[in-house]
Amino acid sequence: MKKLLHIGCGPKNKTNTTKVFAGEGWKETRLDIDEEVKPDIVTTMTDLSMIKDNEYDAIYSSHNIEHLFAHEVDIALEEFSRVLDNEGEIFITCPDMARAAEEIIKGNFLGVLYESRAGPISAIDILFGHRESLRNGQHHMAHRVGFTLKILLGLLKAHGFNTVAGISDNMDLYVIGLIKKNSDKLAESKLREHLDGLVKV
Repeated sequence: MKKLLHIGCGPKNKTNTTKVFAGEGWKETRLDIDEEVKPDIVTTMTDLSMIKDNEYDAIYSSHNIEHLFAHEVDIALEEFSRVLDNEGEIFITCPDMARAAEEIIKGNFLGVLYESRAGPISAIDILFGHRESLRNGQHHMAHRVGFTLKILLGLLKAHGFNTVAGISDNMDLYVIGLIKKNSDKLAESKLREHLDGLVKV
């Protein structure tokens, strides 16, 4: 059975990831900074020291890396690549800062862009973090860094992910990184498999 590290899981489990990772062939380890959500591992993305090198086959991270400070992104991505085996892959989704910037330039800073499980999302939420969560004292939900598709793919390549692919859809980025050097077509195919049921591709 393959091993999945679900980073920043919150209250969710693998059934809330992708159809690929939700399958029976994956054993999930839930990791989060918030012990209230009862993860298997309580830690930050920048400190995976309790996990051995090459321990996991895949990492799933949804709307987490934007909570890091800019200087922590390199540390986290190094940790991600370290704990993956040589055939490992990572799937990341996070806000698309380019799309948020387009809305801000149009003057649409506070208008609702879409409805999330947490409630309505505006450009201000994408830029700084979900206001309602912050209002409720969840200060770890603040956004401290942002990414465009080009920047995120470049960062993955700089930190051990030799084959990458990604798309921007609505206000989010969806990217995949493979440790092993493969064809771009393989990465794109794997990305489509993960995106099935999430976005139109």
